[in-house]
Amino acid sequence: MNEKMRELTEAFPSQLSKAIEIAANSNLNFQSGIKNIVISGLGGSGIGATIVANWIYDTCKVPITINKGYFLPAFVKKNTLLICCSYSGNTEETFKVLEDGFQTGAKIVCISSGGKMIDFAKKHQIDHIVIPSGMPPRTCLGYSIVQLMHVLSFFKLIPIKLYKQLAKVSDFLAKEQKNLDKISKQLSDKIFDKLPILYSDEKMEGVTVRYRQQINENSKMLCWHHLIPEMNHNEMVGWRDENENLAVLFINSKSDYIRNSQRRDINETAIKKYTPHIFHIDSKGRNLIEQSMYHIHFADLLSMNLAEKRGFEAMEIDVINHLKGTLENLSWNN
Repeated sequence: MNEKMRELTEAFPSQLSKAIEIAANSNLNFQSGIKNIVISGLGGSGIGATIVANWIYDTCKVPITINKGYFLPAFVKKNTLLICCSYSGNTEETFKVLEDGFQTGAKIVCISSGGKMIDFAKKHQIDHIVIPSGMPPRTCLGYSIVQLMHVLSFFKLIPIKLYKQLAKVSDFLAKEQKNLDKISKQLSDKIFDKLPILYSDEKMEGVTVRYRQQINENSKMLCWHHLIPEMNHNEMVGWRDENENLAVLFINSKSDYIRNSQRRDINETAIKKYTPHIFHIDSKGRNLIEQSMYHIHFADLLSMNLAEKRGFEAMEIDVINHLKGTLENLSWNN
């Protein structure tokens, strides 16, 4: 039932290698004087931006804004680097941002497999990178995340060493994949009938959102996530009722800040009073990028194993298709 989706999931390491080749053959036009960055995209096309923003938080010298809607920030001008990501090239929110961004004179780079976005980019001589088509957007994170890092590196907005770290991840994940699938299957057996709650250090925000998105779409399960330390200022107060239907997953890495690790341990002690189902997912990797990509591949495999355990077709997204089809028949006028 899930053969094709599993094949795409397991191809993630090799996808990263192909993405590096695409980036090397891209044709971008350099512009100096970039004062800020806006990356626009949604769902599987947009999560890469959140992950990249976590990676470059303490090295990028200009502000970066992640946009997941129809509208651009008012500060977007000629010295803005606007990166528009839509796998299909037809995402209406992102295409509107592209049109509006073109009117501001911003420096634009489009990342897509085709559609209206690439047609618009070619017509107006906008820089663009074309990635392979014909797959669900959530299975193409490797293609998009590599292009984002390549673009930021090309415009000299991040250290080249970060892109080089990413370029080494493919071999690292290929070696780990068999074990990742094994331990993700073991975890899926324990949480398939629970509501997962995901907690992580703030550096892993994008990764944790990816976990949630994959569990939502592939496994057909609701779940929620929160970050440490922010959740210590609100959500912890909500833990008051015993509920064995909840499963807490702590997403850990060696890059976690020591105070957040201490907070995690205190959180676990408090949460144990209300659910016995608490699990730690520890990453491997020499740096934040490797640790993040380890978690991403684990999350993808976990969501596939949950889908199979629950008897759902991971590829199916009928409710999203219904939403898009209904919107096409509605007027844009208020």
